[in-house]
This record gives sequence, C-alpha cells and structure tokens, in this order.
Amino acid sequence: MASLTHSSRALLRAAPRTVGSVRALSTTTQKNASGESGVNAPAFESPFKASASQAKTSQIPDFSKYRSKNAKSSNLLFQYFMVGSMGAITAAGAKSTVQDFLVNMSASADVLAMAKVEVDLAAIPEGKNVLIKWRGKPVFIRHRTADEIKEAEDIKIESLRDPQKDADRVKKPEWLVMVGVCTHLGCVPIGEAGDYGGWFCPCHGSHYDISGRIRKGPAPLNLEIPEYDFADESNLVIG
Repeated sequence: MASLTHSSRALLRAAPRTVGSVRALSTTTQKNASGESGVNAPAFESPFKASASQAKTSQIPDFSKYRSKNAKSSNLLFQYFMVGSMGAITAAGAKSTVQDFLVNMSASADVLAMAKVEVDLAAIPEGKNVLIKWRGKPVFIRHRTADEIKEAEDIKIESLRDPQKDADRVKKPEWLVMVGVCTHLGCVPIGEAGDYGGWFCPCHGSHYDISGRIRKGPAPLNLEIPEYDFADESNLVIG
C-alpha cells in the first residue's frame, strides 16, 4: 500500500507540468491556424498554389515570375547553322534530282536521227502516193497532177467543215505532204479512195479531198500538215 501511495504522489507531481505542455501546444496550434504566429511566412510561393477563385483542375502553372528577362538563347548560333546546313543539303539533292530527270528525258541519238526524214522526190511519179514513217506516224506524200491541183483550188472554202485554202496547205502545188492519221479517232485513211478522190477512213467513214480536207463523215478537222521543207528541187526534209 505504501508503494502505491508513493507512485500516486509522483504522478500527481508530474501532472501540472504535462497539462501546461499540452496547453502551450494547443495555444501554438491555434495561433498558427489563425495566422497569428510570430514566425514569418516563407518568401517562396509555389506556382502550383492558386487562390480559391482560380482553383481549377485544368489550370496550367505559371512560371513567368521565374523567367529571366536578360537571358539569351545560348544555342542560337547552332540553330542557324543547322537551318543553313539543311537548306544546303536540300538544294544539292534537288539539283541532282532535276539533273538526272533532264538527262533521262533528253532524246537519245537514234531518236534525234529519226526526228528528221529526207525523201527523194524523184522516185515518186506524178499522180502517185508514197507512205513513209516519221516519229512513229505515217506521212502521205502525194505528187499531184495539174487536174488535181485545179480541183483543189476551185473548191469554195465556205462549204468546208474546216475551211482552209489549198495554197495554205502546200508549199509547192504539186507536192502534198500530210500526216496520215484520221482526225476522228486516229485510224489510217486509204489513199485514192472515197467520194472526193482523195482519202477515205474505213473505220468510221470519213472522206477527204485531194487536198486532205474533210468533206464528209465524223472527222472534225482536215488532215494535219507536218513541218517540212524542200532541201532542193528533188529532196524533201520532214521535221
């Protein structure tokens, strides 16, 4: 019993100090909560902290107050160098591509040789046609007679579908040179045939006269006249 009394006395002596500590801690906590603490608030303000009116879950933190106003981009020179280098590389690649394209597109020697065709007119008798190949197309060469020339010149061009004088289609009246491709759908007309003594297209029935002008059928235009010239009295160069 004496032992219990001694312990009780020790507890009673320590109780006032414990109560005082608890009261002091409670008072400090209340002051901190009400902002009355004597300790100064820290100067750092978190950018992630927002006022009650600005508190939004989608709010992006504002770091503008921490941005240096005098700082310059340290890698600006490097950026200029990279942009210039990429521009130079792109220009060189484009130049090479264009050069290769132009080289591949240029005509070869055999193609250039076929660009012009020379014809010996002495081998074509009067009143006859000759068919040659030029740039992959058939070309009609007609050595016309005097009657054929007169017939072609006497036609009234007002009556033609594609009005054209005979003199505008020949450089020499006796020689008619035309591309032998029907202007309707590209068939090859037959010479010395048709209703007008010139050429007839068997595909769809187009009739051309002795000057190669369309007179009947679905073809809309006269037979095409290629580029040609007379090298001399007996030689014709087409192309």
